[in-house]
Order: sequence, then C-alpha cells, then structure tokens
Amino acid sequence: MADADGATGAPQEAQASGGEDRRVSTLELFFDLVFVFTLTQLTVLLTQDLSFAQAGRVLLIFVVLFWMYGAYAYLTNQVPPETNARRLPLVLGMSGFLTCALAIPGVFKDDGVAFGLGLLLVTVVHSALYALIHGRYVLSFALPNVAAALCVTAAGTVDGRAAEAWWLAAIVIQTATPVISGRITGRYTDINEPVTSRVGALDPAHFVERHGLLLIVAFGESVIAIGVGSGNLHLNLGLFGGVVLALALATALWWTYFIRDEAAAEAALRKVTGITRFQTTMRAYFYCFVPMLLGVAVLAAGVKKSIGHLPDHLPTAPAVALAGGVALFLAGNVAFRASLRIAPLGYRAAATVAALATALLGIHVDALAELFALVLVLVAMLLAEARWGECADTYAEAEEVNSA
Repeated sequence: MADADGATGAPQEAQASGGEDRRVSTLELFFDLVFVFTLTQLTVLLTQDLSFAQAGRVLLIFVVLFWMYGAYAYLTNQVPPETNARRLPLVLGMSGFLTCALAIPGVFKDDGVAFGLGLLLVTVVHSALYALIHGRYVLSFALPNVAAALCVTAAGTVDGRAAEAWWLAAIVIQTATPVISGRITGRYTDINEPVTSRVGALDPAHFVERHGLLLIVAFGESVIAIGVGSGNLHLNLGLFGGVVLALALATALWWTYFIRDEAAAEAALRKVTGITRFQTTMRAYFYCFVPMLLGVAVLAAGVKKSIGHLPDHLPTAPAVALAGGVALFLAGNVAFRASLRIAPLGYRAAATVAALATALLGIHVDALAELFALVLVLVAMLLAEARWGECADTYAEAEEVNSA
C-alpha cells in the first residue's frame, strides 16, 4: 500500500530475506539485448577510427548510457515487470535506448538531438516506474537524471569542444545524483530513511545475475567480431588458428569473471544492507563495470581490425586495441574484486600489465603472435589463481575475522 506521499514499502528486500531469490525475467534479458546494441555501435565507431580522441568520445557516450542502464537494473530489481502496466513502459524505455543506439554514429554530427531525446525518454520512463516505490521522493534522482539528458540534448545543437563540454556536464550531474539522493530523507511506510538507503534494499541474487547476463551478451559481441573481421576470407589453416585463438581469448575472459566472481559478489552484497549496499553496488557494478564492458568493446574493435591480417605486422592502433581491450577488462575486474573484497588481486594486476605489453608482439611480429600471447597471459593467470589462490582466500578470510 502507498503511504500519504505516494511511496510504498520495498517488497524486494522482504522477498530476498524471506523467500526464494527472484530470477531475471525474459523481458529484462530482452531489454539487455537492446542495450548491448549501443555497445555494438560504439565498437563500430572505434573500428572506423582507432584514435585516442575517438576513444574519449566513446567513453563519454558509454558512461552516460550505462548510468541509465544501471538505473533500470535497480528499477526492475525493486519494481519487477510482472504486470502489463509495468511491461509496456519498460518496452517504451527500450525504444529510447534503441533510438540512442541508432543515433550513435552521428551523435557528434547531425544526430545529437535525436540521441538526447531518446535518452530523455529513457529517463522519464524510469522515473515514472520508480515512483511506484518512491512516490514524490523519486524527484531526488529523477530531476538530476532529466537535467543530464537535457545537457546531452543541448550538446546536439553545438559542435566541437562545446558539445563535449555539455557531455561532461551530463556526467558530472549523474555522478552527483547519488549524493543528492543520499541527503534527502523520505518516509516509507512508517520509517524515515534516506532515499539511497531504500534504493539499496535490493535483491543481491537478481542484481548480480542481471549484470552477469549483460556481460555475457557483451562477450557475444566479441564473438561476432570474429565473423565480421573474417568476412569473405578463405578459411585456411592460418585463419582457422586465428579464429580459435580469438575465441579462446573471449572464453578466458568469460572464465575470469563467471567461474568465481559472480558467487563471491552475491555473498559480499548479502553482508551489507541499506546505504552501504547501495554504495557497494555503485562502486562494483557501475564504476568498475564501465572499464570491463568498454574493454570488451575495445577488444572487439581490435579483433575486427586484425583477424584478417593475422600473418602481418599490425599497425599500432589495432595492436593496442587488442591488448588494451584485455588490459582494460582486467583492470576493471581488479577494481571490482577490490570493491567487494574478493581475493586474490595480485595475479590479475600482473596480468593487466602483461596483457598491455603484448601489443609489442602485434606491432613487431604479427597479429597471430599477439593473440597467442594474450591467451597465454590469461591462462597463466587463471592457473596461478587455481594453484595458489586458495592461500590468499584463507588469508583474506582471516583478516576479515580479525577486523570484525
């Protein structure tokens, strides 16, 4: 039941503690497939121009979009799409993301306003659905999110540095939004608590699974890049070897996250509640997931540019994209583990540096050598963790007991 201000209790926390964990619905997975199209479009941008300036623009676009994706992950965790009255607005939000994705190739040219209006639609739908829990307190994060979308729309009316400044303003507003919500106390049923505390009353199992599914769909982009990069090339022994190595690389990245990190992350989130859980999920599943997902996009661009030139010396940009994509993913994963106190970290930190160094092989030897070295780095990292990581886990658990 809603209270006098229109806010309701948070049923999700009760479900998480008293009943079975809710699974990600097929509509949410459908939503993620649409969102990942934006990642595909960003990969296309990078493939066309593997420059630092283009990488910076891709970062601006992705951070703004992923902020709102994360907002929907919180939303559907607490307002499950279990009725048509909730499903239809969610589909409308999907259409907003699709509009943004279609506008990405021209977002800094002629399609900036279209992108901004698509983002505005995404934001308004999110705010309307979240009002079912927060009532009028939804304005504490709805208004800043709308302001950020309007900044992006304004960026579409100008060019060059002025447009980039508007994008930066949008990111600053988004970053400040949790601070604003954290300072506003709302009355939920008979309890007064900060808005961010209520947002943090989420189901860890669903939240972790949702982001894991997003990541696995993003990995699919790197597999598609293998086929696109191969094009109409004759499938000889050399190309087959390169394709197998590229697939092994994607598999090793999958192994890096999914074999242990998902379960450990869920366990870590169950140990905290309220504002602390909200802050933890923000660090792990927004700030740390940004480099992980961008790493997959950068790697996919590198695969597209190099898979057809396996026996050749690579230009600097594709070689750095291959190595940098893996290193970016690993760096984000190290930060992810650190934020959730998942040990060990050292092997992955060392692998990050080693992965980046493999770019020299692509530049001075060939693409095949770089792919082989990247797979070797990840396999060595995973074997080292399997062999010696248990000792680090035991030490971390002992430290946790001592600190308690």
